[in-house]
Amino acid sequence: MHPDALATLQQRLTQALTPVPAETRRLFHGRGRCWAGLEHVAVDWLQGVVLVSLFREPAEAELDALIRMLSAVTEELAWKESGAHALLLQHRYLSDSRMQQLLGEPIEEWVITENGLRYKLDLGIKQNNGLFLDMRYGRRWVQAHAQGKRVLNLFAYTCGFSVAAIAGGATHVVNLDMARAALSRGRDNHRLNELDLSKVTFLGHELFKSWGKVKKSGPYDLVIIDPPSFQKGSFALSRDYQKILRRLPKLLTPTGTVLACINDPDTGPDFLIEGVAAEAPELVFQQRLENPPEFPDISPDSGLKALVFCRFG
Repeated sequence: MHPDALATLQQRLTQALTPVPAETRRLFHGRGRCWAGLEHVAVDWLQGVVLVSLFREPAEAELDALIRMLSAVTEELAWKESGAHALLLQHRYLSDSRMQQLLGEPIEEWVITENGLRYKLDLGIKQNNGLFLDMRYGRRWVQAHAQGKRVLNLFAYTCGFSVAAIAGGATHVVNLDMARAALSRGRDNHRLNELDLSKVTFLGHELFKSWGKVKKSGPYDLVIIDPPSFQKGSFALSRDYQKILRRLPKLLTPTGTVLACINDPDTGPDFLIEGVAAEAPELVFQQRLENPPEFPDISPDSGLKALVFCRFG
């Protein structure tokens, strides 16, 4: 991070806080490679908490300069008028994703809002805090299309899609994820929004050993697939996504819809379009959802890919 890059980051942060977003938003997305020297930096507004994430280890002098710059931001009028009371620096390149508290009192849990819905985040104890902000439009799309539908949410994590679906009028959502702790946080998120948990099922299982349970709860009007690019021992994008796609015809209703997602910068949308054509030809590609404007990327195929496919009876 050379001085010009730090000056750019300071300017972008000040602009992003003027005025402060009403809900949680990314303030700076260096990972889209639009700003030289800042490709490893991301900054999020968590409604009173500013979280700076580093995805590459900086030299000691770079880190010192970054912390001085961030300290200067907290003295600016934009910061003081924003209502921000905490500044966190997360070292995502470390195995424990160590969090530095640069300003304010330590925070382990924090509640934010997105599209009028509330989500509980973990700060300082896990690599991922509980909500991937680039999927904001995906959750909004699900909420707008869930009315009266039975939904399957694969790789559910903390159940953000489920919260959006139930809030949008889904009759039932089945959430599957092998991380039971994430599903427990998903229950918390439904309770935060006073949603009817009798309409929600949580399956803490590994997907490829649980097709029977998944199929038994179907068929589904909407299937959401949002896997990690790689999860040791359970999922590899290039090897396993096709296994899911070929199961879709047996999981869907005759007019069912699929929201299939990839967030691997090295994998473009054609991976899904061609994969569905080969493994589930009954499904027709409809659209790729736009990504939020706060996630600019030098290449449109490098950012999040959220694609909608429909089956016509």
